[in-house]
Amino acid sequence: MVAHYLLPALHGKMKGMKKPVIFEHIPFSHIVGGGQTIGQLPSGKKVFAWGVLPGETATIQQTKKKSSFIEAVATTIEEASGERVEPVDPTSYLSTSPWQILDFAKESHYKSALIEEAFELHNIVLPNAIETYTDGRALEYRNKIEYSWWWDNDTNQLDLAFFRRGTKGKIPIEKTSLASPAITEAAVRIRDVLRARGLEAFSLKTLLVRASQAGEVIAQLYVKDDAFDVFTEAELTAMNIAGFELIFSNPKSPASVITKRLQQYGREALTDTILGVPFTYATEGFFQINLPVYEQALKDMQEWINTANTPHGDARPVVDLYAGVGSIGLTIGGENVTLVEINEHAVREMQRNIAALGREATATAVLAPSEKALEHIHKDATIIVDPPRAGLHQDVINTLLEQAPERIIYLSCNPVTQARDVALLAETYGIRAHKGYNFFPRTPHIEHLVILDKK
Repeated sequence: MVAHYLLPALHGKMKGMKKPVIFEHIPFSHIVGGGQTIGQLPSGKKVFAWGVLPGETATIQQTKKKSSFIEAVATTIEEASGERVEPVDPTSYLSTSPWQILDFAKESHYKSALIEEAFELHNIVLPNAIETYTDGRALEYRNKIEYSWWWDNDTNQLDLAFFRRGTKGKIPIEKTSLASPAITEAAVRIRDVLRARGLEAFSLKTLLVRASQAGEVIAQLYVKDDAFDVFTEAELTAMNIAGFELIFSNPKSPASVITKRLQQYGREALTDTILGVPFTYATEGFFQINLPVYEQALKDMQEWINTANTPHGDARPVVDLYAGVGSIGLTIGGENVTLVEINEHAVREMQRNIAALGREATATAVLAPSEKALEHIHKDATIIVDPPRAGLHQDVINTLLEQAPERIIYLSCNPVTQARDVALLAETYGIRAHKGYNFFPRTPHIEHLVILDKK
């Protein structure tokens, strides 16, 4: 099959890009951890590229050069895979969801293969065939989007923008198909308010927009000047959202950090229900992006919670490490749960949720890094861990091996570090069950659940 696809993500109006380095007729073989597809240059050097699928031949543009490999983006597909489809967001999909070019029916297969590969790297054979759950919803599932800004010198107009994958440049956008319609519509209204002010992109940092499952929207605009003019009542009304905050964010930090809150209007937080339990969360707070798939993962995890009392007749303790706002422990953790979280803003939300649920006597919030709260790990407890991409801290692993609780329930957003941790725990624990989850359709990101039982 021969076809010619001009991938527009590296074409058109661009910032921050040097003269391109192009390689033609490069064959690609398979997808690797991280989501890129691997190929080989005529020199023998490996190339990891976005915008190309296994079995395809492509012209690519280099985005990063290392001694033993390069990274790249495909610009023309010369021989196309039968699994290729047209992206829904043709100009911006590489920024947000580079697997939009892959037939959605094949996505779970590739994600399962990446999980298997991650564990094989640590000589671990998973005991069952790898299943990656999807609810079949490929688009409009995200309840949070962070936008950057673009100034068009030709039209003298402000636009929403995303960063280009693999470069420091940006691309102007109107929408992303991953976001709920309520987010897209609110972002455009806020953009139009800023346009009416005549604001240029240099004074703005980011726009963070969140929506509840009911379609209520709150947003934060991060700006670079603490003397930024606050918004009038008419401007806030034109945004037509439930809540808005104007945030000064230190321009020296590339991240959208809250340095000073300049203005607050309407609601500061949203509420959603997870397995029948209501949770309140702030715009900047941690909360799951894809709630329907998350609920399925919680139901699966709940089957492995030991609800029997301890030999002393007490409610069996559950310890939820890396707990976020408590959405795992407060839904499936039972009547004696300790929730450990390092982020003070998340713990603030967690404590608010504990109080709202009347759970002060049965749920304890601990503000600390998990590796500094090791006293809560003990042999009678069921341990739940949901760490960041870096995986478990070595001190947490050491304490788990020392205390040897009967069961560890490990949900991970990075199967590579999860496999590393499981290998370190293997002297005491075996894998009882496992399952993948497609929390982030059209992207290479994977969640993977492993149930570890003491041997």
